[in-house]
Amino acid sequence: MTDNTVRLTMAQALVRYLCSQYTMVDGERVPLFAGLFGIFGHGNVTCLSEALEAVQDRLPTWRGQNEQSMALAAVGFAKARRRRQIMIAASSIGPGALNMVTAAGTAHANRLPLLLLAGDTFTNRLPDPVLQQVEHFGNPTTTVNDAFKAVSRYWDRITHPAQIISSMPQAIATMLDPADCGPAFIALPQDTQEIAFDYPQEFFEERVCTIPRPRPDRDSVTRAAEVLASAERPLIISGGGVRYSGAERAVQAFAQKRGIPVVETIAGKGGLTHYDPVHAGPIGIVGSTSANALAEEADVIVAIGTRLQDFTTGSWTAFSRDARFISINAARFDATKHRSVAVVGDALETVNELDATLGDWKAKPSRLERAQALFREWDALLDDHQKPTNAPVPTYAQVVNVVNRAAGEDDNLIAAAGGIPGEVAKGWRVKNPNTFDLEFGFSCMGYEIAAGWGNAMANHGKSTPIVMLGDGTYMMMNSDIYSTVLSGHKMIVIVCDNGGYAVINRLQEFKGTPGFNCLLKDCRIENPQAPLHVDFVRHAESIGAYARSCESLADLEAALEWAKGNDRTTVLSIVTDAYAWVPGDADWDVGVPEVSTRDTVREARKAQDEIRSKQRVGV
Repeated sequence: MTDNTVRLTMAQALVRYLCSQYTMVDGERVPLFAGLFGIFGHGNVTCLSEALEAVQDRLPTWRGQNEQSMALAAVGFAKARRRRQIMIAASSIGPGALNMVTAAGTAHANRLPLLLLAGDTFTNRLPDPVLQQVEHFGNPTTTVNDAFKAVSRYWDRITHPAQIISSMPQAIATMLDPADCGPAFIALPQDTQEIAFDYPQEFFEERVCTIPRPRPDRDSVTRAAEVLASAERPLIISGGGVRYSGAERAVQAFAQKRGIPVVETIAGKGGLTHYDPVHAGPIGIVGSTSANALAEEADVIVAIGTRLQDFTTGSWTAFSRDARFISINAARFDATKHRSVAVVGDALETVNELDATLGDWKAKPSRLERAQALFREWDALLDDHQKPTNAPVPTYAQVVNVVNRAAGEDDNLIAAAGGIPGEVAKGWRVKNPNTFDLEFGFSCMGYEIAAGWGNAMANHGKSTPIVMLGDGTYMMMNSDIYSTVLSGHKMIVIVCDNGGYAVINRLQEFKGTPGFNCLLKDCRIENPQAPLHVDFVRHAESIGAYARSCESLADLEAALEWAKGNDRTTVLSIVTDAYAWVPGDADWDVGVPEVSTRDTVREARKAQDEIRSKQRVGV
């Protein structure tokens, strides 16, 4: 070591570098990396954990129960912090690392920052093959960590301790770039972690990282303004990029000033409150009748911060073939989709520049008036489906309404997969902006409870995450209920018990196949005494949570009040109808057998061909 260097192991240097990175959140200087979720094994316990133990006060380590769920908790944290602060997930080698692939895919699809640190095999290969090492006979450099290449925005394997000097700044720049944002994966071979190196002191200087706001090309803004000014029936689609840019108010003000209705994607829902005068509902396959009617008749669509996923576009059946798109997106790849007028830039900056370029143009007053009338009809339809009835089993819609009314102004709703997404996308009336997290870019079962933990961390007890999920998802990944009990991060979990995977059973039957292997009653059962019901209350209580079973909507309402007053995570279970759903959906293109002996399948195929005949041709 000299005056200008410090001798550290690679693992120690990596941790020190991470601790020296800061960011600004709401005017406050905070660590860029708020903490680390970790499970230690032989690939990281002797070196990385040694380095982390020494900085617990600066980079707290939280122990997860499963590598996938702890990485999903980091994804939920990043979403709650709107990509301005990042959590780390660290695993050992082999199966521990591979457990994080699903979380990497979730972060990648949703354009969310996540730093993954996974142990790896020996670079010197002297002890090969080591425990948990897979061997590729023709390529000894390949390890299980190569699996992350398909689901990472940045991927590296550190084979020399000096490599982190160039690699880590690139990983951080990727995670903070609005255009490239996604997971960064760093493989840490066991022997490289232990090696000491003389690192330059400058590498560890504190740095305040910033998120760029790229401004759009002037010509593209001019072209977009010309196209929008020609519109008779314009529509704005507000996506997740609006929320991550902090452009919600700008989009709302632009829409109100120009008289353009706003519909929201799944990721964009929550940018506007439910009763905002320009808000016309969620669009697409789990959308509203109001938004989908406006989309069908629109001649110019301004898509802001959305990748135009099939659940937004109805597999490209939701719009007229003659409609023109203006796509505002920080990512060129997303902006240039489907013959759009591409305006590549930050949502906030671009909306402001487009507004300045438009001059006095406004849509005809009848456009917004029609949107408001359609939305009132949609709101009344929701009321009709959400009101209590004398039915013995409540519907999803009724449960969503009870939970929605009980939620505080700042409480965060979290959901992801199964039947819940469609029901909350349609029926959850957002009270305050950015209090809604529906992960549907990857439709990741298992995200919900883990993300609730990350959300609770991100909000520091200022609000309570309310996690809604089905019984099938609960069975898939529930261990972070225990994590929140250990860490003291409270959430409320609502389990809608409908006897299995009800929404995929709905699709299966709708496309002509009888119920098969989705609902528990339709599974192969060798034991006639096997229960077709799980006691979620006893399970939750066994891992330290409070829990209560609800027999009715009134029970649920009372239980929610009880849960809000509790000092720890509380699980509420209620049996829910597996066959009742709120209407409003757009078409969806899925594979249906071209030939079948079943009349029901042949009819479904005809209907699917009709759907495909309406699709726009584009790229």
